[in-house]
Amino acid sequence: MLNVRLITRNADFDAVLDDHNDLALALWFALPLGSPINMLGDSFFFELPPMTLTVEGEREKTFEKGDIAYWPGVHALVVMFGPTPLSGEDGRPVWSYGLIKIGHLTGEFDGLSEAGDRQKVTFVQNLDV
Repeated sequence: MLNVRLITRNADFDAVLDDHNDLALALWFALPLGSPINMLGDSFFFELPPMTLTVEGEREKTFEKGDIAYWPGVHALVVMFGPTPLSGEDGRPVWSYGLIKIGHLTGEFDGLSEAGDRQKVTFVQNLDV
């Protein structure tokens, strides 16, 4: 697993990326990356810089809280830490487009809801783990 840290205006959050996924590997080697985020329920997404590689993986629409996924159509990274507008009674994040899971948050991540729409989030390699 590839350890990363998400740095927001109010706290830092740990995550891992799947080291068996070419996109996750390319993303990890491209870090640090920072961008203003777009909040959608208890999730956020932001566009990634252009990367030249073939994106493969099963596209899913229902996830677990804490999942990190790639949105191929928009070339964006999506972090889901709670219910989305399409979630059912179980509260699992649901996305209207197929995403490819590439990692997940670790530890406590309830404070991600305070990151704030259009606020900057930075992803960095976490070599301290």
